[in-house]
Amino acid sequence: MTSHGDAPLGVFDSGLGGLTVVRALRRRCPAEDIVYLGDTARVPYGTRSPETVVRYALGCARVLIERRVKAIVVACNTVSAVALDMLRVELDLPVLGVILPGARAAVAASRGATIGVLGTAGTIASGAYPRAVASLSTRTEVAGQAAPLLVSLAEEGWVEGEVPRLVARRYLEPLIGAGARSIVLGCTHFPLLRTAIEAETAALAGGPLPIVDSASATADEVASFLAERGLATSRSAPGNLALLVTDLPKSFAAVASRFLGEPVVGGDGGSRSPTHVGGDGGSRSPTHVGADGGSRSPTQVGADGGSRSPTQVGADGGSRSPTHVADGAGRPLIQAEADGAGRSLAQGVDVEQIDL
Repeated sequence: MTSHGDAPLGVFDSGLGGLTVVRALRRRCPAEDIVYLGDTARVPYGTRSPETVVRYALGCARVLIERRVKAIVVACNTVSAVALDMLRVELDLPVLGVILPGARAAVAASRGATIGVLGTAGTIASGAYPRAVASLSTRTEVAGQAAPLLVSLAEEGWVEGEVPRLVARRYLEPLIGAGARSIVLGCTHFPLLRTAIEAETAALAGGPLPIVDSASATADEVASFLAERGLATSRSAPGNLALLVTDLPKSFAAVASRFLGEPVVGGDGGSRSPTHVGGDGGSRSPTHVGADGGSRSPTQVGADGGSRSPTQVGADGGSRSPTHVADGAGRPLIQAEADGAGRSLAQGVDVEQIDL
């Protein structure tokens, strides 16, 4: 029987950006099972009214509760900013957000100097970061800057080169001008652009400044919370990941893989017959539909949808053995499954589309 501590963690976001939080959680809490829900049909939340965000957030949370999660991590700055208190009132389980952990890490890094926050328009307008920082340090000021183009760049995978650096500089100039001496990545998309943000911050400030990744800070706080509450899993084997989405856009697999740092398959919207049990417990056939609509065995599906052997599929679609491809926690990026004869089948994290 599964103990309460061995139940999965629930994580949700308005889209796929929250997979950077999942990525940090899988590095920090490698044995925990995780169920992630991305509301890709209604993304973005950052431009919605607070009332709508609360309604959407409650819907997402209830889906995760149906999956018997032990706690919910809101991997969305907008929801954390406007709906966290309501979720805690309405739900009978722990709910953790991403803003307070990011604020706590920023206060520690800033040492009393002004904190700069890059975020969505909704997060900045909510004033959530200034409130969180004020609850921790009454002497520390916060300067916020909405940075919508950074979201688009991260979605498109345009994270290196002159364009992302110029865009980052445009958003960082007001923050450095306001005296910011640390920068919070106040959107789950922004860790993908950390290199550009760090470079432009250093150029504008005349030297490196602390860059606070709220995803990593949240993973640290979740790990501490689970340990303190006796909710950490008793298992030692690497945990499973189930991905749920409300829509499967054409570019889903590529974008999801980029944020998660692991290959994601099944994002082509193709159907599968229930004859094979996947890593998320869902049944599906060993014959998968590739990104081009053609059927192929999971032993031949690469990260790019191309055909290759499981001994040749790397996280980047390149050629290498799955036994040598691992993330920071030592977890293989290509998950190995066994077929009916006990043979290993290599494939990435699978995805399930649901209705809300």
